Amino acid sequence: MQAVDFNSDMGEGFGPWTIGDGVDDELMAFISSANIATGFHAGDPGTMRRTVEQARRLGVAVGAHPGFRDLVGFGRRHINAPAQELVDDILYQLGALREIARAQGVSLQHIKPHGALYMHLARDEEAARLLVENLQRLEPGLLLYCMPGSVICRVAQALGQPVIREFYADREYDLSGSIVFTRHVRALDPATVAARVLRACQEGVVRTVEGEDLSIEFDSICLHSDTPGALALVEATRHALDNAGIKVRAPR
Repeated sequence: MQAVDFNSDMGEGFGPWTIGDGVDDELMAFISSANIATGFHAGDPGTMRRTVEQARRLGVAVGAHPGFRDLVGFGRRHINAPAQELVDDILYQLGALREIARAQGVSLQHIKPHGALYMHLARDEEAARLLVENLQRLEPGLLLYCMPGSVICRVAQALGQPVIREFYADREYDLSGSIVFTRHVRALDPATVAARVLRACQEGVVRTVEGEDLSIEFDSICLHSDTPGALALVEATRHALDNAGIKVRAPR
């Protein structure tokens, strides 16, 4: 792999509250694409505007990061809602960030659902298909970030919506290729995370929780900004990529 995108979730505070270590500004210097919270799981109009402004200053591509309507649970609790209701909520959030970004002269590069909504769309074909059909009408060139092999990935590829397949630097995988869910992520060792990412880029494999290697293909590395010690993890990973001659750049 000669080049890869590096994305992280940004703007996930709400009013005076912050999530994680509150290091968005420092962390953004190491990534190429920012997923900006759009108000339902986190974020508010002022935070969205400030995050877009910082991304513009640093030359970081901007994407919408819509979630379930779940501020208390940070969008990581599943909400059993009809597909149309979910897609209405996603489009509402997409439109909010798109207009805030447009006021700053910034176009959206991508959309990446958050948390439990991301996982719901990875397996629910009705909701995934309805979302992609709407994106095809509204933003047919908007990149859709998703898990490789997921339902929404397959639907988007079939309908012609461009996809960016993700590798999660700070999450474990099992042999099925699924992310191992955990509500409370422990602190991770930066050197271990960096080595894991570098191996995935150079060899196309990741060690699973079962202790076996799993082949994986991806276009973007994701590292969550609310993971404990996120700044050290992102910095170590970026330095490992740079030292290996792997260019970090947005997909477009």
